[in-house]
Amino acid sequence: MKSRVFLAVCLVILILGILAGVKVLQIKTMIAAGKAYVPPPDTVSTVVVQSQQWQDELPAIGSIAAVQGVTVTTEIAGTIKEINFESGSVVAQDDLLVRLDTSSEEAQLRALESQVELAGINVERSRKLRAGNTISQSELDTAEASLKQNQANADNIRATIAKKTIRAPFAGRLGIRQVNLGQYLDNGKPIVSLQSLSPVYVNFSLPQQELGSLKTGLPVRLTTDGYAGRNFTGTLTAINPDLDESTRSVTLQATLDNADQALRPGMFARVNVLLPQQKDVLVVPLTAVLSEPFGDTVYVVEPGTNAAAGLVVRAQVVQTGPARGDFVTVTAGLKAGERVVGAGLFRLHNHESVVEDNTLAPEASQTPRPNNG
Repeated sequence: MKSRVFLAVCLVILILGILAGVKVLQIKTMIAAGKAYVPPPDTVSTVVVQSQQWQDELPAIGSIAAVQGVTVTTEIAGTIKEINFESGSVVAQDDLLVRLDTSSEEAQLRALESQVELAGINVERSRKLRAGNTISQSELDTAEASLKQNQANADNIRATIAKKTIRAPFAGRLGIRQVNLGQYLDNGKPIVSLQSLSPVYVNFSLPQQELGSLKTGLPVRLTTDGYAGRNFTGTLTAINPDLDESTRSVTLQATLDNADQALRPGMFARVNVLLPQQKDVLVVPLTAVLSEPFGDTVYVVEPGTNAAAGLVVRAQVVQTGPARGDFVTVTAGLKAGERVVGAGLFRLHNHESVVEDNTLAPEASQTPRPNNG
């Protein structure tokens, strides 16, 4: 009986040992297969690190300002009798905008003109009498003074009428009308904004260390969010003689033609002052640079260590400089002629095998123009 139990136990142990051995062999096989597994290579587009000549430029943030711009107001209070413009219209210098009620002044003017006429007759009569020595010189002087006083009173009323006839002080584009017909208008109350939009100024500042590179006449390039992809050009026309003591920066002003009046006063603008010097730089597309907490990285494409490996990528930390359009400069970490991955960096890792395919790669440009169609 005991021998049978012993044999059964041995048989169970043997079976368990065989099962354990099979399982260990399976695990070892799976581990070996995992180590031997090579994932299929990723398909990437590549670009060559280029050496280009870029013109030196000084970037700044600016604001568009009108060469001439005012809010039209009135000096004298009165009731609006006539409005002779539409919101947003273009006007010439001295075009009539608003006429206030001048009926009272016109009546006063007629009375004063009658007094001027009478005073003029009295002066002529007095001169003849004085010539005959009939009246004294003082009486002639009194008549002439009375004429001048009446003329001055009439001129004062004419000036009041002129101030109640509000005209455009210069040619430009009007804003939104802020008054209505029949409204009583206090002196100084705004009527409409008037801006001269061609040309326009852009005002901006640069640090004091750039002052030695600046001079009037330098070309200026401007971009604004209102017109994505469009470059506006102008000329540096004024450099402030003093610096801001709090920021140690110099204020500058450039003039732009703005023939189509696309730029409007108050717009935010990115300004670049173009310097005469050219410098050699290494550039890659912005899409080729992966920004990470420890620095910027690119993936350099190079042959693998053996023929079967094909192409592999190597992570390379780089230092980047100014950007222009779709390109960014690389100041350290790359050499001209090296080939780097141009897009799709997020799925790559160091020493991974890749396949190169540039058939669908977008073309980078220094002056990109997005297609909004």
